[in-house]
Formats: sequence, C-alpha cells, structure tokens
Amino acid sequence: MSGNLVETLIGAVVLAVAGFFLYFSYDKADIGVVQGYTLTAKFDKVDGVKVGSDIMLAGIKVGTVMAQTLDAKEYLAVLQLSLSSDVKLPDDSAIKIASDGLLGGKYLSIDPGGSEDYLQAGEEILYTQGSVDLTELIGKAIYSSGGAGKKAE
Repeated sequence: MSGNLVETLIGAVVLAVAGFFLYFSYDKADIGVVQGYTLTAKFDKVDGVKVGSDIMLAGIKVGTVMAQTLDAKEYLAVLQLSLSSDVKLPDDSAIKIASDGLLGGKYLSIDPGGSEDYLQAGEEILYTQGSVDLTELIGKAIYSSGGAGKKAE
C-alpha cells in the first residue's frame, strides 16, 4: 500500500513539472494574437500562410494574420491583418510573404514606406508580393538552361 502512495505522489510531481514547462513555453513562444488595428492586403498566392501566421517588421513580430478569404471578382487572396496599435505604417508600405529558411514556415514581412501619411484601421496595403514556389523556380532554372537533353559534341 505504501508503494502505491509513493508512485502516486511521484506521478503528481511529474505532471506538475510538465504543466509548468507547458505554461512557460507557451508564455515565451509569443504565440498569441496581436491586438490592435486591422488592415487588409491582397495577394496572388498565399501558399504556406495561414490564420495565426506572424507579421514581422525589422525581424520583430508586430502582428498576426486574422482571416483569409478569396476575392471572387479578381481571384486574389485577401488577408485580414491585425497590427499592434503602436506600429503606424506609412501608406506606401509594402508587404511580402517570406520564408523562415528553406524548410521553415511562412510569415509576412513589412517594408515600411517613406510617406508622411499613415494607413488607418480598415484600409488596404496596396503593394504586395505573393509567395514564391521554390520547386517552380528550380524547374525553370533547369529547363531554361538550354542544356537539357542535348549531347556533348
């Protein structure tokens, strides 16, 4: 009977430590949604970007992707973005889909413009660049070299 009590207490301690590590990692991971004002942006391709993806400015997280929809008239992907209220973007800012390394996830990267006018809540970022498909680029490089299928003379 004494052995069961000790095993139960050790199990409870292990669960408490595991819970602490989960809380600590969630707190430090900066996974939460950024609260602030919303903007929209239209892209031709948003491969790899999903709701909850980060928005970075100078390598620092300043926002989160809140929603994705399809513009049925223009056939463009429309992203609703939530940016921190202390980040004011010039209205000529650009946003692009970037990759976190070769195998990393996708995020949105903002290049601030130089305008003195700032984007207001609900407005659209006009200058966008969609995601780049690496396999498509490699295929183009291989087949456009002109040497495929030719024998050396």
